[in-house]
Amino acid sequence: MQKLLVSNRRQGKFEVVATAGADEATVYLYDMIVSSDDEAEWWGGVSPQSFVKALNEITANTIHLRVNSPGGSVFAGRAIEQAIREHKSKIIVHVDGIAASAASFLIMAADEIIMAPGSFLMIHKAWTFSYGNADDLRKQADVLDQLDASFVRTYAKRSGQGEEQLATWLAAETWFSDQEAVRQGFADKVADEEAPKDQGVNWNLAAFEHAPSATIRPAAPPKAVAETPKDPAPEPVDREKLMRAALKAMIPA
Repeated sequence: MQKLLVSNRRQGKFEVVATAGADEATVYLYDMIVSSDDEAEWWGGVSPQSFVKALNEITANTIHLRVNSPGGSVFAGRAIEQAIREHKSKIIVHVDGIAASAASFLIMAADEIIMAPGSFLMIHKAWTFSYGNADDLRKQADVLDQLDASFVRTYAKRSGQGEEQLATWLAAETWFSDQEAVRQGFADKVADEEAPKDQGVNWNLAAFEHAPSATIRPAAPPKAVAETPKDPAPEPVDREKLMRAALKAMIPA
């Protein structure tokens, strides 16, 4: 996760668009998922504290959660997932770009999942950074195995896929296209229209091993910079004319 944070520092956005008394609201999760507000302040990203607080303040009957996220913290993702599951509103997830790693399982709690044309969903095994002796590392490996098993249960409940197949997909870091995500039960349908163009995120996905090139949106072209007008080139100096003018000034009329 550290590599993901470093390479995407302060690249995303988290925004809630809601009108008082309106029947629908939109939440933009175009960001990484980090563990705390302190982490978010340094790296960027959205913490579960910020997300859950913003979500629980929405009283609209329908919430559109628009997602373009490379994922992040497992436990932060689980907290967000539970908040989505417990919310009284109908929550419709729109995968506008990618829903990878932690973002892929938190959306499983939504009432409906819609993939934008060209979007991707990715699942993989849990990562960690660890240190210590052999006993410490074995314990950490046991924790990772438990996390992977919990991912399998979450995806199985939503998709109906068998646990053995899901475990294979996790181990392979599997990226599902829009159509494939629907075909395998992770999403409900592909949207008729393309996702909004103002996602504003060019994720660096080098932390992942098998990210398809289609997931990496090209960087916006640099803005044209107006050139500073150049001073006109000086006219060539007529030395004889200057000399005659100087002599004339020196000789009284």
